[in-house]
Amino acid sequence: MLKCSTSLWSADLGNLAADLRRVEPFSERFHLDVADGHYTPTLLFFPDLVKALRPQTQKPFEVHLMTTDPLAWIDPFAEAGADVFIFCFDAVPDPGAVLKAIKDRGKEAGVSLLITEDLDLLEPHWAQLDVLTVVGTAMGIKGASMDTGVPDKIRRARRHIDQHGLPTLIQSDGGIRRETVPLLAAAGADYIVPGSLMFKEDPPAMRQWLATLKRDL
Repeated sequence: MLKCSTSLWSADLGNLAADLRRVEPFSERFHLDVADGHYTPTLLFFPDLVKALRPQTQKPFEVHLMTTDPLAWIDPFAEAGADVFIFCFDAVPDPGAVLKAIKDRGKEAGVSLLITEDLDLLEPHWAQLDVLTVVGTAMGIKGASMDTGVPDKIRRARRHIDQHGLPTLIQSDGGIRRETVPLLAAAGADYIVPGSLMFKEDPPAMRQWLATLKRDL
């Protein structure tokens, strides 16, 4: 069954702790987008917020570093209580160094690939990847539709991971809708990053629906 790394960007930001607790039973982890206003024009979550939210749940916190210098943010977010770090592959000249820095901190490490980036870029790095996040919309844009090429990219990643016996999880982020989630499940995704699908719908009913979806591999 598809698991949920629930995006807190879609929560009620005026009542963030309460909204987090409301959906906690239906989430495997929580996804916090971190935007520095440079890599994307958006400004989003920061270490002190993660620290304030950490006592509200035992579920893992996954930070998506949409920043120009992800290395600078590993220690502050690790100290604040983050468990999983995902950074934008194209943001750094040496992705391997960032993956190593995350692993050296004892955290799970992952990268996100833009719509325009191919899986071939990951060839030297698969062994270090705990999570591959396939981004389905323009980075940092909320509410956009998912690119039609995402299921095929996930299917190709699933084939590579299974053929090589890798533990890497595949996650789809962006354009998570009722009409797109079945395509992602069929393609072999492990996680989705639901926003409005979690916070604006009935979470128990949504999770029951996810349980009906099957991989088609």
